[in-house]
Amino acid sequence: MPERLWFTEILNRLFAGPVTAFLRALHIEPKYPQQPISDSFAMELLVFGFLLAIFLLLRSRLSVESPGVLQHSFEAIEGFVLDQSREIIGHHSEPYTAFFVIVFIFILVCNLIGLIPGFESPTGVPIVPLGCAICAFFYYHAQGFKHAGPKYLLHFFGPPMEGMPLIARILLAALMLPIELVSHFARLLSLTVRLWANIFAGDLITLVFFSMIPIGIPIIFSGLHIVVAVLQAYVFMLLSIIYVSGAVADEH
Repeated sequence: MPERLWFTEILNRLFAGPVTAFLRALHIEPKYPQQPISDSFAMELLVFGFLLAIFLLLRSRLSVESPGVLQHSFEAIEGFVLDQSREIIGHHSEPYTAFFVIVFIFILVCNLIGLIPGFESPTGVPIVPLGCAICAFFYYHAQGFKHAGPKYLLHFFGPPMEGMPLIARILLAALMLPIELVSHFARLLSLTVRLWANIFAGDLITLVFFSMIPIGIPIIFSGLHIVVAVLQAYVFMLLSIIYVSGAVADEH
Protein backbone atom coordinates (compact mmCIF):
# COMPACT_ATOMS: atom_id res chain seq x y z
CA MET A 1 0.00 0.00 0.00
CA PRO A 2 1.22 3.54 -0.71
CA GLU A 3 2.50 5.78 2.05
CA ARG A 4 -0.10 8.32 3.09
CA LEU A 5 0.12 11.71 4.77
CA TRP A 6 -0.42 11.67 8.52
CA PHE A 7 -3.82 13.34 8.21
CA THR A 8 -4.90 10.83 5.57
CA GLU A 9 -3.74 7.98 7.82
CA ILE A 10 -6.00 9.28 10.60
CA LEU A 11 -9.00 9.51 8.29
CA ASN A 12 -8.41 6.00 6.96
CA ARG A 13 -8.12 4.56 10.46
CA LEU A 14 -11.41 6.19 11.42
CA PHE A 15 -13.46 5.83 8.25
CA ALA A 16 -11.87 3.17 6.03
CA GLY A 17 -14.68 0.67 6.65
CA PRO A 18 -17.65 2.97 5.92
CA VAL A 19 -15.92 4.57 2.92
CA THR A 20 -15.04 1.20 1.38
CA ALA A 21 -18.60 -0.06 1.94
CA PHE A 22 -20.01 3.09 0.36
CA LEU A 23 -17.78 2.77 -2.70
CA ARG A 24 -18.69 -0.89 -3.13
CA ALA A 25 -22.38 0.03 -2.89
CA LEU A 26 -21.71 2.25 -5.91
CA HIS A 27 -20.01 -0.71 -7.61
CA ILE A 28 -16.59 0.95 -7.24
CA GLU A 29 -13.89 -1.33 -5.94
CA PRO A 30 -11.19 0.70 -4.14
CA LYS A 31 -7.64 -0.19 -5.07
CA TYR A 32 -6.64 -0.28 -1.41
CA PRO A 33 -9.70 -1.21 0.69
CA GLN A 34 -7.82 -0.50 3.92
CA GLN A 35 -6.85 2.97 2.65
CA PRO A 36 -9.68 4.13 0.38
CA ILE A 37 -9.19 7.82 1.22
CA SER A 38 -6.49 9.43 -0.93
CA ASP A 39 -4.18 12.25 0.10
CA SER A 40 -5.80 14.67 -2.34
CA PHE A 41 -9.29 14.01 -0.95
CA ALA A 42 -8.03 14.31 2.62
CA MET A 43 -6.41 17.66 1.82
CA GLU A 44 -9.59 18.89 0.14
CA LEU A 45 -11.55 17.86 3.22
CA LEU A 46 -9.05 19.65 5.44
CA VAL A 47 -9.30 22.83 3.35
CA PHE A 48 -13.10 22.62 3.45
CA GLY A 49 -13.08 22.24 7.23
CA PHE A 50 -10.60 25.09 7.64
CA LEU A 51 -12.61 27.45 5.46
CA LEU A 52 -15.87 26.47 7.15
CA ALA A 53 -14.34 27.27 10.56
CA ILE A 54 -13.00 30.60 9.27
CA PHE A 55 -16.37 31.56 7.77
CA LEU A 56 -18.23 30.65 10.96
CA LEU A 57 -15.74 32.68 13.00
CA LEU A 58 -16.12 35.59 10.59
CA ARG A 59 -19.91 35.35 10.75
CA SER A 60 -19.86 35.49 14.55
CA ARG A 61 -17.67 38.62 14.53
CA LEU A 62 -19.32 40.67 11.79
CA SER A 63 -19.56 44.28 12.85
CA VAL A 64 -20.42 47.54 11.13
CA GLU A 65 -18.97 49.81 13.82
CA SER A 66 -15.70 47.99 14.53
CA PRO A 67 -14.80 45.40 11.88
CA GLY A 68 -11.78 43.29 12.70
CA VAL A 69 -8.77 42.32 10.62
CA LEU A 70 -10.44 39.12 9.42
CA GLN A 71 -13.53 40.99 8.24
CA HIS A 72 -11.41 43.63 6.50
CA SER A 73 -9.44 40.91 4.72
CA PHE A 74 -12.47 39.13 3.34
CA GLU A 75 -14.16 42.40 2.44
CA ALA A 76 -11.05 43.31 0.46
CA ILE A 77 -11.17 39.98 -1.40
CA GLU A 78 -14.89 40.35 -2.08
CA GLY A 79 -14.40 43.91 -3.32
CA PHE A 80 -11.55 42.89 -5.60
CA VAL A 81 -13.52 40.02 -7.13
CA LEU A 82 -16.62 42.21 -7.50
CA ASP A 83 -14.60 44.84 -9.36
CA GLN A 84 -13.22 42.19 -11.70
CA SER A 85 -16.66 40.74 -12.42
CA ARG A 86 -18.19 44.19 -12.98
CA GLU A 87 -15.53 45.06 -15.53
CA ILE A 88 -16.22 41.89 -17.52
CA ILE A 89 -19.89 41.03 -16.91
CA GLY A 90 -21.31 44.47 -16.11
CA HIS A 91 -23.30 45.95 -13.27
CA HIS A 92 -25.54 42.88 -13.07
CA SER A 93 -22.64 40.72 -11.88
CA GLU A 94 -23.47 40.80 -8.15
CA PRO A 95 -25.47 37.51 -8.13
CA TYR A 96 -22.41 35.63 -9.39
CA THR A 97 -19.83 37.19 -7.08
CA ALA A 98 -20.27 34.64 -4.28
CA PHE A 99 -19.33 31.78 -6.62
CA PHE A 100 -16.26 33.61 -7.92
CA VAL A 101 -15.10 34.49 -4.40
CA ILE A 102 -15.37 30.94 -3.07
CA VAL A 103 -13.66 29.54 -6.17
CA PHE A 104 -10.77 31.96 -5.68
CA ILE A 105 -10.41 31.33 -1.94
CA PHE A 106 -10.77 27.54 -2.16
CA ILE A 107 -8.22 27.16 -4.96
CA LEU A 108 -5.84 29.61 -3.28
CA VAL A 109 -5.86 27.70 0.01
CA CYS A 110 -5.51 24.38 -1.83
CA ASN A 111 -2.51 25.79 -3.69
CA LEU A 112 -0.81 27.13 -0.56
CA ILE A 113 -1.40 24.27 1.87
CA GLY A 114 1.41 22.29 0.24
CA LEU A 115 3.94 24.77 1.66
CA ILE A 116 3.17 23.50 5.16
CA PRO A 117 5.38 20.52 6.12
CA GLY A 118 3.32 17.34 6.37
CA PHE A 119 0.71 18.48 3.86
CA GLU A 120 0.44 18.64 0.07
CA SER A 121 -1.48 20.75 -2.42
CA PRO A 122 -4.55 18.81 -3.61
CA THR A 123 -4.51 20.91 -6.79
CA GLY A 124 -1.22 19.20 -7.65
CA VAL A 125 -3.28 16.07 -8.45
CA PRO A 126 -5.25 16.24 -11.75
CA ILE A 127 -8.57 15.04 -10.33
CA VAL A 128 -8.95 18.07 -8.04
CA PRO A 129 -8.47 20.78 -10.72
CA LEU A 130 -10.77 18.72 -12.95
CA GLY A 131 -13.44 18.78 -10.25
CA CYS A 132 -13.10 22.57 -9.93
CA ALA A 133 -13.27 22.90 -13.72
CA ILE A 134 -16.43 20.77 -13.88
CA CYS A 135 -18.06 22.97 -11.22
CA ALA A 136 -17.22 26.11 -13.23
CA PHE A 137 -18.41 24.41 -16.44
CA PHE A 138 -21.83 23.49 -15.07
CA TYR A 139 -22.17 26.80 -13.22
CA TYR A 140 -21.79 29.06 -16.23
CA HIS A 141 -24.09 26.89 -18.37
CA ALA A 142 -26.69 26.88 -15.58
CA GLN A 143 -26.49 30.66 -15.36
CA GLY A 144 -26.83 30.88 -19.13
CA PHE A 145 -30.06 28.85 -19.05
CA LYS A 146 -31.30 30.82 -16.03
CA HIS A 147 -30.66 34.10 -17.82
CA ALA A 148 -31.97 33.31 -21.31
CA GLY A 149 -33.97 30.11 -20.92
CA PRO A 150 -34.00 27.72 -23.90
CA LYS A 151 -32.73 30.56 -26.10
CA TYR A 152 -29.34 29.98 -24.52
CA LEU A 153 -28.95 27.02 -26.89
CA LEU A 154 -28.73 29.49 -29.78
CA HIS A 155 -25.30 30.37 -28.44
CA PHE A 156 -24.02 27.05 -29.81
CA PHE A 157 -25.10 27.88 -33.35
CA GLY A 158 -22.92 30.91 -33.81
CA PRO A 159 -23.64 34.67 -33.81
CA PRO A 160 -27.01 36.20 -34.82
CA MET A 161 -27.59 35.83 -38.58
CA GLU A 162 -30.36 38.29 -39.37
CA GLY A 163 -30.66 39.09 -43.06
CA MET A 164 -28.96 35.91 -44.25
CA PRO A 165 -30.80 33.40 -46.50
CA LEU A 166 -32.27 30.42 -44.66
CA ILE A 167 -29.98 27.89 -46.33
CA ALA A 168 -26.93 29.96 -45.35
CA ARG A 169 -28.14 30.09 -41.74
CA ILE A 170 -28.58 26.32 -41.64
CA LEU A 171 -25.16 25.65 -43.14
CA LEU A 172 -23.43 28.11 -40.82
CA ALA A 173 -25.25 26.70 -37.78
CA ALA A 174 -24.25 23.15 -38.78
CA LEU A 175 -20.65 24.30 -39.04
CA MET A 176 -20.63 26.26 -35.78
CA LEU A 177 -22.34 23.63 -33.59
CA PRO A 178 -19.43 21.10 -33.45
CA ILE A 179 -16.92 23.95 -33.19
CA GLU A 180 -18.77 25.47 -30.21
CA LEU A 181 -19.18 22.09 -28.49
CA VAL A 182 -15.47 21.29 -28.85
CA SER A 183 -14.62 24.80 -27.66
CA HIS A 184 -16.70 24.50 -24.51
CA PHE A 185 -15.38 21.06 -23.59
CA ALA A 186 -11.85 22.27 -24.29
CA ARG A 187 -12.38 24.77 -21.49
CA LEU A 188 -12.50 21.85 -19.06
CA LEU A 189 -9.11 20.66 -20.28
CA SER A 190 -7.67 24.17 -20.26
CA LEU A 191 -8.76 24.96 -16.70
CA THR A 192 -7.60 21.57 -15.43
CA VAL A 193 -4.19 21.37 -17.07
CA ARG A 194 -3.24 24.99 -16.40
CA LEU A 195 -3.93 24.75 -12.66
CA TRP A 196 -2.59 21.23 -12.16
CA ALA A 197 0.61 21.68 -14.17
CA ASN A 198 1.64 24.90 -12.45
CA ILE A 199 1.01 23.68 -8.91
CA PHE A 200 2.55 20.26 -9.55
CA ALA A 201 5.67 21.85 -11.04
CA GLY A 202 5.90 24.36 -8.19
CA ASP A 203 5.63 21.64 -5.53
CA LEU A 204 8.17 19.47 -7.33
CA ILE A 205 10.75 22.25 -7.72
CA THR A 206 10.36 23.33 -4.11
CA LEU A 207 10.78 19.72 -2.92
CA VAL A 208 13.89 19.21 -5.05
CA PHE A 209 15.63 22.31 -3.73
CA PHE A 210 14.66 21.54 -0.14
CA SER A 211 16.31 18.13 -0.61
CA MET A 212 19.46 19.56 -2.19
CA ILE A 213 19.93 22.83 -0.30
CA PRO A 214 17.82 22.87 2.87
CA ILE A 215 18.77 26.42 3.92
CA GLY A 216 18.36 29.73 2.12
CA ILE A 217 17.65 28.91 -1.53
CA PRO A 218 14.35 27.03 -0.90
CA ILE A 219 12.93 30.21 0.65
CA ILE A 220 13.23 31.91 -2.74
CA PHE A 221 11.37 29.08 -4.47
CA SER A 222 8.77 29.02 -1.71
CA GLY A 223 8.14 32.70 -2.34
CA LEU A 224 7.89 32.01 -6.07
CA HIS A 225 5.46 29.19 -5.34
CA ILE A 226 3.27 31.59 -3.35
CA VAL A 227 3.19 33.98 -6.31
CA VAL A 228 2.27 31.14 -8.67
CA ALA A 229 -0.41 29.89 -6.26
CA VAL A 230 -2.06 33.32 -6.06
CA LEU A 231 -1.75 33.87 -9.81
CA GLN A 232 -3.29 30.51 -10.72
CA ALA A 233 -6.21 31.01 -8.35
CA TYR A 234 -6.76 34.43 -9.93
CA VAL A 235 -6.54 33.06 -13.50
CA PHE A 236 -9.04 30.29 -12.72
CA MET A 237 -11.43 32.82 -11.21
CA LEU A 238 -10.93 35.25 -14.10
CA LEU A 239 -11.65 32.61 -16.72
CA SER A 240 -14.78 31.59 -14.80
CA ILE A 241 -15.92 35.22 -14.91
CA ILE A 242 -15.28 35.37 -18.65
CA TYR A 243 -17.25 32.17 -19.25
CA VAL A 244 -20.19 33.43 -17.20
CA SER A 245 -20.04 36.74 -19.05
CA GLY A 246 -20.35 34.93 -22.37
CA ALA A 247 -23.22 32.79 -21.08
CA VAL A 248 -25.33 35.68 -19.74
CA ALA A 249 -24.61 38.23 -22.49
CA ASP A 250 -27.85 39.67 -23.85
CA GLU A 251 -27.10 38.81 -27.48
CA HIS A 252 -27.18 35.10 -26.60
